[in-house]
Amino acid sequence: MSSAGAGYGEVSLWLETCGDVLEPAPPLEGDLTVDVAIVGAGFTGLWTAYYLSEARPDLTIAILEAEIAGFGASGRNGGWASALFPSSMATLAKQAGREAALAQHAAMRASIDEVIRAAATEGIDAGIAKGGTVTLARTDTQWERAKASVEDAHGWGQHEYELLDADTARARLNATNVLGGMYTPDCAAIQPAKLVRGLARVVRERGVRIYEKTPVRAIEPGGVLTWQGDVNADFVVRATEGYTATLEYGSTQIAPVYSLIVATEPLPDSIWDEIGLAHRETFTDMRHLIIYGQRTADNRLVFGGRGAPYHYASSIKPRYDRNDRVHRSLREELVKLFPSLAGVQFTHRWGGNLGIARDWHASVGLDRKNGLAWAGGYVGDGVTTTNLAGRTLRDLILGHDTELTSLPWVNHNSRPWEWEPFRWLEINAGLTAMTLADSEERLTKHESVLARAMAPFMGGH
Repeated sequence: MSSAGAGYGEVSLWLETCGDVLEPAPPLEGDLTVDVAIVGAGFTGLWTAYYLSEARPDLTIAILEAEIAGFGASGRNGGWASALFPSSMATLAKQAGREAALAQHAAMRASIDEVIRAAATEGIDAGIAKGGTVTLARTDTQWERAKASVEDAHGWGQHEYELLDADTARARLNATNVLGGMYTPDCAAIQPAKLVRGLARVVRERGVRIYEKTPVRAIEPGGVLTWQGDVNADFVVRATEGYTATLEYGSTQIAPVYSLIVATEPLPDSIWDEIGLAHRETFTDMRHLIIYGQRTADNRLVFGGRGAPYHYASSIKPRYDRNDRVHRSLREELVKLFPSLAGVQFTHRWGGNLGIARDWHASVGLDRKNGLAWAGGYVGDGVTTTNLAGRTLRDLILGHDTELTSLPWVNHNSRPWEWEPFRWLEINAGLTAMTLADSEERLTKHESVLARAMAPFMGGH
């Protein structure tokens, strides 16, 4: 729902319950000159401002936001601060070598703890619990895929991944038809709107200016163009993720794809004793069409997934946040997973777009010749990755050569998406294929041929 409706609190459960006054700060009025201009007041933009203002308090920094801080994916996501990175280890190793791939994974793991540390240091109570992720296998084919995934992780030295037998998996998450699964400690459940709104408060207190209700129409070397005035800056950071398509010349850089979520009422201990998630583990399973869930700090069950279509010409509209078919499917699937939820009230439903680069490869970078910096393409795994991006952009802008600036995602350039209608056909074909792949496996009891065929087009290998 847009701000033109009943208010920003209706955008998501997270924003409704973040405890902050969701009134826009004053917009930009007239031209402005700063050292660093950041477009987008989500996690990427705010982490960048946070670390830059910490390292160089003398810098003048302005953030330009079309709505309010946290309006986009940062205030709507599933609340996973994980070590997941969109590109596989094999892809990263092919591009930059094994050691570089291992360094990227290590940086992602460390970034979870950095998010937790920064929140604690700044007094931001974001309901964080680092309980890890349990991934269930609920068919024989999924069980084989889980075993292969753990074996592959161990081959990369990622021994934090643990294969779970059926009893051990059910002890963590007592869903239906559990044959086994896998577990990693590298994830924290989080209330993302509390974190993003807290970061906005912190950077404002440091003197960073956040201009809300200030849509940006174009980014160019040396500045930002808005309808309310132009901003001149030595460095401009594009931190717009799925909303990149709203910028001039941005429609083929990042494709906005929707993910939708439902949430239950707070559940009694009797239900949680049956379901599990005693340590607030995040959870998913080995199906092809992604699902994700978490137990919130106030004992709700939040559950989301893909399945909503990509909209022609990278269109973004408030009505896309609500899809009766997909939201109904999510509610039904959750009850199939946990029959004790039958009769439980679902109090919230929402959605939003995430950003996907053409090669499904997140990136961060800076062109020092023109001062243009960027980060994005997180494919829904941005809560932690944005923190790494913010610290990396700090180092790039300040001209520091560090371990972060040598990671393989730095200055990676993805080729542009195809023009329409080919982009619409390709993305929606991929989304449909993942749904059909799950159906294929249920019928054939074998690994999906369709999923293997589509993998090269969806960031796989």
